[in-house]
Parts: sequence; C-alpha cells; structure tokens
Amino acid sequence: MTTHKRRPLSWFLFGVTATLLPSHAFSQVPFYQGKTVTVIISTSPAGTGDLRIKALVPFLRKHIPGNPTMVLEYMDGGGGRKAANYMYRNARADGLTVGAMSSGIVPLQIMRESGVLYDLDKFIYLGAPETVGHQIIYTRKDLGLSNLEKLRAKAGLRIGAQSVGHVSYIAGRFFAFFLDFRDPRFIAGYTAPEVDAALLRGELDARANAAVSVLRRNPDWLEKGVMDFHAIMEVPKGAKHPRLGHLPEIESFVKTEREKKLLDVWRVFRAVGSPYVLPPGTPKDRVDILQDAMRKALKDTELHREFLKLVGEDVEPMMPEELTKLIRETPRDAEIIDLIKTLSGAGPLPPR
Repeated sequence: MTTHKRRPLSWFLFGVTATLLPSHAFSQVPFYQGKTVTVIISTSPAGTGDLRIKALVPFLRKHIPGNPTMVLEYMDGGGGRKAANYMYRNARADGLTVGAMSSGIVPLQIMRESGVLYDLDKFIYLGAPETVGHQIIYTRKDLGLSNLEKLRAKAGLRIGAQSVGHVSYIAGRFFAFFLDFRDPRFIAGYTAPEVDAALLRGELDARANAAVSVLRRNPDWLEKGVMDFHAIMEVPKGAKHPRLGHLPEIESFVKTEREKKLLDVWRVFRAVGSPYVLPPGTPKDRVDILQDAMRKALKDTELHREFLKLVGEDVEPMMPEELTKLIRETPRDAEIIDLIKTLSGAGPLPPR
C-alpha cells in the first residue's frame, strides 16, 4: 500500500556573479562570458543529492571559459521524471541548460514506466561526481527489532520515502522483498528531511537511505543507537563501507539465480551516479566546452576537498565517455526488467 503527501515545489537560486576577463585585441570572447547557465535539478533541496550539486557547480563554473553565472532550479517529481522530461522535451538545446539528474532516470526509462517522455540514448552526457554508493535499511530503536527474526515477524512496517520511483523508495522495496518483510506499507510523498522527522515522531517505522546521508545528517542514529540497522546494499558489489560494512549485504538473502541477476542489473542502474546531461541537439562546440569543463572540475583537487567537507564522501568520478558507454550498454533483459518494474512501483511486492 502506498500513500502520498503533497508538498509545494521547491526552488533555490545559486547565483554567482560572472567574472569579467580582460579583453585583448584580436582575442575571441568566450561564448559563455556574460551568459547564464541554468542547472535543472531532479531532486528537492537539502538532501545529499542537492549537496553534491552545490559542491560541484562552482567548480564547473570555474572551468567553463568565460565563467558564466550558474542558476539552480529545482524540478523534483516523479522520481526524476519531471526534470528528465523537461530536459528532453522543453529545454533549449543551446548549451545554456544543464540537467543534474538522479540515477533513477535510468531504470525509469528502461522499465518503460508511465510518464517517461525521454530517451536515455539521446541525451548528451557530461559525467557524474560519484559512482560508489551504499543503501541501508533501518528501523526505530523503540520497536525492538534488534535481529532479523524480530524484523521478519513484525507485520505492517511503515516504510517512508520521497516519491514512488525515487531511489530510496525502490531501495526500501528491495530490502523488504529480499528480507521477507511481512505485509510492509510504503508511504511516499515526503522530502528527505521530512522522512527523518516522521521516523522520530513515530509516524513511520523504517526507511531505506544512502549511508552517507544518515551519517551526515544524523550520526547519532548510529553512534547512540537511536536506530537499528539491518542490512546494506553495496554499489558496486564488494565496496565495503568503512563504518557499516559489518551489516549483511543484501545478496546474502538471494535464493535463486534470477534474484541474483535482479541485483546485478539494479547495481548497474545505481552505478551511473548522478548524471549531468544536455538536451539532444546541443551544438557540438558547446558540448565540447562543457564536457571539457566537467572533466577538469571532476579532477580538481579543491573540488575533492570541498565535496568531502560538504557531502561527507569522496568524489568517485565518471567521465563523459564512461558514463555514455555505461548507459548505452545497460542490461535490458525483459524478464528482469519486468521484475524491477514491479518492485519499483506502487503495487504489492511480487512473491519470491
């Protein structure tokens, strides 16, 4: 069962005054000098994804010749569909609109979900700042679900998330499926901070979340035992988390080869990180400028320091060519995709 809670659209402007470079006779003025680049963001403010963008954007601007003003515009909704649709169908292909997408846009299109009006293979990719990620599942300490047996015996756990199709929503359903929860209820429609607040006031019982988000926003949940942590999903497989690597990895609950393939495909979906995209048809000279700027930004040691400080994780970059190749070659086995589609939706979990 999935319910929704409405919330207003969030906007945030990240304004940077353009730096005027000295003019020289016979020198060509950079295309981006004096221009404004709008970054369309598929997530809401205040979450980890938002912090990754705020850490990266100043360095992207730094490495774009002409140092344009960068404006952030939030367009969250539909697990990333709203922003991806806008980038594909409405954004002008002039190099002045960049999409900062979530990894959720990849499975949404491959699974042929409703409301998807974009084509992954036609986007132009700039790169992504992170490719390593860990999802964890946890419950309120006062529920007393201190081991797997107790967790499985508890009926009707209320698992909170942002929207249907959001990465954390899907992760919660994966954990519920593989750990054999009894009749779990999935409650969507929160912002990331609202899920935390709902947990603390007893409105929710559990949530799945990125490990880095928990340790950044609520370190006492682990350090003081405010929550019980039950399992982890490694992306990529074998990348042990320094503080939560002791948790059982989700693949240890696999029963069949089909279920293993399911996890393998989902890990590929998650490995794309948070891709930055341009609309199809963007002129090649502007694509080249922005891809080169992204490469330089992702290699900038100052970015690495700022990213660790602000986000709480290291930059694990994926360059434009790698990201394009990974998405083009993403597995699309019909049976597995149909199973992922069921797990990602609002209906009952499939039988094992």
